[in-house]
Amino acid sequence: MKGNDKVIALLNAQLADELTAVNQYMVHAGMCANWGYKELHDATEKRAIEEMKHAESLIDRILFLEGIPVVSNLNKIHIGANIEQQIANDINAETGAIKAYNDGIQLCVSVGDNGTRELLEATLKDEERHIDWLEAQRDQIEQMGIQAYLSEQVG
Repeated sequence: MKGNDKVIALLNAQLADELTAVNQYMVHAGMCANWGYKELHDATEKRAIEEMKHAESLIDRILFLEGIPVVSNLNKIHIGANIEQQIANDINAETGAIKAYNDGIQLCVSVGDNGTRELLEATLKDEERHIDWLEAQRDQIEQMGIQAYLSEQVG
């Protein structure tokens, strides 16, 4: 089924966002593992895998719409030098993703592409869950201090 060119372009832009997030989160997960923060490593790696699944879904949808998935585009990756910076950078990434998915849903509604809209809505819920978890981590650091928080992450 030939899809709308604007929708395909949107899906490719979101694919770049997801692939960028995968890279950022995998580096952050690796850094957490290297520092011995098993709990943070596991949670961050799980989030990266979910972003990979989002990328796979976007690729499948682009192909269904007879577009060409562009997997060579990445946005700037923001690697945090410490846990607080990592969480802040990941919150920024998720905030951008949520805005992009909301904008994409509006585009899909305007062109009558309900299949893509449903995909974007499902992914949006995952991104909202991601930011909720990240904000909870930021709040815990603020409330208990970074040292107490990190002692909980050793696992």
